[in-house]
Amino acid sequence: MRKLMTVLVMAGLTGQVFAADLLDTVKQRGSLKIALEGTYPPFNFKDAKQQLTGFDVEIASEIAKRLKVKPEFTTAEWSGLLAGLQAGKFDIVVNQVGVTDKRKDVFDFSQAYTYSSAQLIVRKNESRAFKSLADLKGKKLGVGQGSNYADMAKAVPGIEVKTYPGAPEYLQDLASGRVDAALNDSLLIPFAIKQAKLPLKAGAPVGEVATMAIPFAKNNPQFKAALDKALTDMKADGSFKKISVKWFGIDVSKAPTAAKK
Repeated sequence: MRKLMTVLVMAGLTGQVFAADLLDTVKQRGSLKIALEGTYPPFNFKDAKQQLTGFDVEIASEIAKRLKVKPEFTTAEWSGLLAGLQAGKFDIVVNQVGVTDKRKDVFDFSQAYTYSSAQLIVRKNESRAFKSLADLKGKKLGVGQGSNYADMAKAVPGIEVKTYPGAPEYLQDLASGRVDAALNDSLLIPFAIKQAKLPLKAGAPVGEVATMAIPFAKNNPQFKAALDKALTDMKADGSFKKISVKWFGIDVSKAPTAAKK
């Protein structure tokens, strides 16, 4: 029995030592499985021909290219992206995922690749002064389900937080008067309002600068090194800035001045 137990223990240790790094898995498969919403312009969305496009799509495709594999995209609602990643359905999520201590307990992250801040969205004819989330106590606020912004809003007592699958739904409800304001990424708002063609405008910034990175399964040091190298090289050779300026007019890898609380 002792001999059998020794064999089983050694087998378990051997399995741990030789467990494949995610980089090996990706290389052997020949593709990088990338998850995103596909409904989050200008980061990721479908164009008139129903082809995925946007900032995150181009960044992810360039990463795959530098890893010498093909990008394989999967779309899902935001609320299911991190759960799917944890279940091993895909390798990475490239969807403006904010780096938080809670998420770092579950996933490892690449280096930061985008910085932004939370900002309110209001109707174009809004006369009330919503300068902070505290000003929305007793009011209805639309946010994306499972997002950092939902958590941020729910942390302020007195706000009636309404969650939605994505930006199109809550922007429509905002324009229709079913919510008093909405909350999302400062980089997303100008593009989202333009695309929605609704009588809306950007409101006040209401949070600190947020750091966005790419999450993946823990304990894959070789994959992390390769992912970080791809991003570092993209920033160094100007390809990251070129993609960023195309979609935002600025280099979003540079942290902006902190927004007012």
